[in-house]
Amino acid sequence: EAVAGAYVAARASRASQVERDECHRLVEELIASAEVVIFSKSYCPHCAKTKALFGANGNTAKVTLETPPHVIELDHSRDGPAIQACLLRMTGQRTVPSVWIKGQHVGGNSGVQALAESGKLQKMLYQEGKLPSAPLP
Repeated sequence: EAVAGAYVAARASRASQVERDECHRLVEELIASAEVVIFSKSYCPHCAKTKALFGANGNTAKVTLETPPHVIELDHSRDGPAIQACLLRMTGQRTVPSVWIKGQHVGGNSGVQALAESGKLQKMLYQEGKLPSAPLP
C-alpha cells in the first residue's frame, strides 16, 4: 500500500507539473498577444481604473495605443485560478490587475498609474516605435 501511495503521489506531482508548464505556456502566449495585456477580474475596482487608463471597455483612453489592450477577465475563465497562480509564480504578485507591456510585467494599478502620471508609461509604449502617432510627453 505504501508503494502504491507513493506511486500515485509521484504521478499526481508529475501531472501537476505538466499542468503548470501548460499554464505557463498559455500565459506567455497571452502576454505576447498584444502590446498591453491586463489580467483582471470584472468586479475589481483597481482593475477598472487600469482598464479605463488604457481605454478598455469603451472608456476614453488616457494613454494612446495602436490597438486596444487585451483584457483577460480571470473570473470569467475556468482557467482563471490556474492562470492567477501561474502569474504569482512568474511575478510574485498575488493581486490583480497584473499588467504587461510589450511582454514585460509592470505591476498592478498603482504602479501603472504612477508610470502614466510620470510620463514613463507612454515612453515605454513609444520606445520601440510601435506608436508613431503618439508624441512623447
